[in-house]
Amino acid sequence: MMCVGYTLVLSGCAIIVRGQPRGGPPPERQINLSNIRAGAMARRAAQGQPDSKDTPDEPWAFQAREFLRKKLIGKEVCFTVEIKTALGREYGMVYLGRDTTGENLADTLVTEGLATVRREGIRGNNPDQARLCDVEDQAKASKKGLWSEGGGAHTIRDLKYTIENPRNFVDSLHQKPINAIIEHVRDGSVVRALLLPDHYLVTVMLSGVKCPTFKREADGTEYPEQFAAEAKFFTESRLLQRDVQIILESCPNQIILGTILHPNGNITELLLKEGFARCVDWSMAVYTQGAEKLRAAERSAKERKIRIWKDYVAPTANLDLKDRQFVAKVMQVVNADAVVGKLNSGELKTIHLSSIRPPRIEGEEKNKDKDKRFRPLYDIPYMFEAREFLRKKLIGKKVNVTVDYIRAATGPGESTPAFSERTCATVTIGGINIAEALVSKGLATVIRYRQDDDQRSSHYDELLAAEARAIKNGKGLHSKKEVPIHRVADISGETQKAKQFLPFLQRAGRSEAVVEYVFSGSRLKLYMPKETCLITFLLAGIECPRSSRNLPGGTQVAEPFSDEAMMFTKELVLQREVEVEVESMDKAGNFIGWLHIEGVNLSVALVESALSKVHFTAERSAYYKTLVSAEDACRLRKEKIWANYEEKPVEEVVHVKEAKERVANYKPVYVTEICDTLHFYTQDVETGAQLENLMETMRAEIAAQPPVEGAYAPRRGDICIATFADGEWYRARVEKVESPARVHVFYIDYGNREVVPSTRLAAMPPAFGIRTLPAQATEHAFAYIQVPQDEDARADVVDCIVRDIQNSQCLMNVEYSGATCPHVTIQFGDTKDDAGLGLVKEGLVMVEVRKEKHLQKMVTEYLNSQESAKSARLNIWRYGDFRADDADEFGYRR
Repeated sequence: MMCVGYTLVLSGCAIIVRGQPRGGPPPERQINLSNIRAGAMARRAAQGQPDSKDTPDEPWAFQAREFLRKKLIGKEVCFTVEIKTALGREYGMVYLGRDTTGENLADTLVTEGLATVRREGIRGNNPDQARLCDVEDQAKASKKGLWSEGGGAHTIRDLKYTIENPRNFVDSLHQKPINAIIEHVRDGSVVRALLLPDHYLVTVMLSGVKCPTFKREADGTEYPEQFAAEAKFFTESRLLQRDVQIILESCPNQIILGTILHPNGNITELLLKEGFARCVDWSMAVYTQGAEKLRAAERSAKERKIRIWKDYVAPTANLDLKDRQFVAKVMQVVNADAVVGKLNSGELKTIHLSSIRPPRIEGEEKNKDKDKRFRPLYDIPYMFEAREFLRKKLIGKKVNVTVDYIRAATGPGESTPAFSERTCATVTIGGINIAEALVSKGLATVIRYRQDDDQRSSHYDELLAAEARAIKNGKGLHSKKEVPIHRVADISGETQKAKQFLPFLQRAGRSEAVVEYVFSGSRLKLYMPKETCLITFLLAGIECPRSSRNLPGGTQVAEPFSDEAMMFTKELVLQREVEVEVESMDKAGNFIGWLHIEGVNLSVALVESALSKVHFTAERSAYYKTLVSAEDACRLRKEKIWANYEEKPVEEVVHVKEAKERVANYKPVYVTEICDTLHFYTQDVETGAQLENLMETMRAEIAAQPPVEGAYAPRRGDICIATFADGEWYRARVEKVESPARVHVFYIDYGNREVVPSTRLAAMPPAFGIRTLPAQATEHAFAYIQVPQDEDARADVVDCIVRDIQNSQCLMNVEYSGATCPHVTIQFGDTKDDAGLGLVKEGLVMVEVRKEKHLQKMVTEYLNSQESAKSARLNIWRYGDFRADDADEFGYRR
């Protein structure tokens, strides 16, 4: 006698018994009940035999099978084997319970009229067989089951093995639970179910999960994946031949997906929780019981590292808790899938939104206009909208960050660029998942992963659902409407375009702008939404510490507190909406003015934070007093840039001079133009007001009585008036007439030259000629300096000095006369540093040695600086001293 704890009923007279599982699925045996016979169950036609057909149940076969199923499933039984045939079939007696005192199933079946006795093999001396015959006679007399009149009320099932249109069949059920019996378990997540009451026999795959399976080789042999047998037994022991309810949820590609509900629980969630299955994305979307439950069950198994997850390592396993979850203040939005956040420690961290891909453009579209500079933010459809959505939602706000995974750095491929290591996270604000909001508006798409790729968002299912909604509603990238086009003109560094915009921006007063980029504490790039253009903007009235920059001779070291100034500006205005007042423009096409954000003047804020000094050009502004007051306060506290400041004793500016001593009589001038030869033009600050009054009066008179276009015939040497690129009239001198369309003119008050058509010229009104006010632009050259003959080296010098002194007020002293103009030294208005000496120190120019005795002190200082530049091999000295040994013309002899 053997006692077992698990049975499977094949028919009214055949069952499969199993022992208790110990460390895995137990062995099984089929036991056929001795001496009785029950009706045969319906059977499908044999494959490969065209003449065979599906056969229905024999009378009372299904009732007999159901009788035994309901009596035995989940119960313990014991059995004795009486006969074993040559083919291995075993016949015996089966009892309900742990011993033979329990109910004899053969007797019960015959008593209920659900089986007949095999009388042909009866032996007279066998009491069991005799008893069965008596019981059968009593059933006949009682007209039970098979012996009822006319066959009685029994079900002859003609099983529906195939459904013509599975999708329509599933849709017709409207995801309502339907009663079923699990007839077969193929693997842990695929079962064969008998749907009641219509007896459809269907194969159902569990929605949202997949268990290890049994792989079939080409020769027909099967081998199980790891834990496949255990997963199958797990499902079998809980569902096989159990009464359940099934929700048929979808039917993609003729595969019926569903969820099996049992009074004791949901098998899908149990499989995941016990590590017998993993979630699958493609069927997760149709799971009606809540995908988050499945993810939570899978997460539980991963954390416990059981079964298929025994070697699992979490993507963030190597991160401390403080690095996995933290709060950050959003400083910048990068493209449309990442933000730069400032942590509580002050560290800046780039955080990529997990599992989403920003709008992108196909290669052909990108290369369609090769002559045009490609700007992703404006040229990729919906990139600007996505960036703006994030900018308006996040900039300056604190967000909660949960790191999902760290994407390792990758090298460049044939068609893909190199990527540095990325921290990918779920970012939420006010309980809203930003990535999900972006996807739901159709401004990003969800990345699809390999099934074994665990580096994904912890809210991946919500992202997929959001994308499905966006596709259904035709939002953003999924819209069939024409894509939005952003025609944005970038006039940064475009001097001519900037000159055209300048009058318009000056008249506009305060204009709205968005700060797109911060180059330094006082230099920014702005997007002007109304004008749809990008401009470079310099803060007026202040002198900020310079950041490091690349020069021909190497990198210029950053000035103290330059990084702090840049960070201050970034934190206050980067990607914020601001207001700007444009006052003027420099030679490089950069606009100069004041920037306000929420009532704060950025120039004033930098000075108040001791990160900038007041520039003398602020004297003419309405903010001068505020700036000076803030600077004085910081200077007294010796904060930051004023930390090493020492009050200079009041001294007489004019020193007592002896005979033949160098005269140092510096006067304020305004540098208006610098030529390629390094000659430059200045205006006398003292007469600046007279020039402004004259220009204002002259333009008013011209506006009242405009000159007739083309009436003026220019001649060389004429003093006339000309319209500049900004549309205003200026005094000019005709230098050369090539043709009516090309007239060379020199603007006598500013020193710049231009080639214009004669239609832009007119006769000088007599009241405004040079007799009324002499030409204000005076030509000068740098003293003690020789400009390099090499064009590239000379261009570097000009570029450097243009940045330093053009359009700025300086102090000038005449040192000695030259062939064409006076040679002078220039000092910066604020630091009093010698601009020419600075060029020598940077190795950009050579020293011109003067023989005059009263100039020897200056010459010696310049030569010492030149030696230092040579020793450091700066710029023109980077290959050593290139001059001949006896090159007297260079003012130096070795």
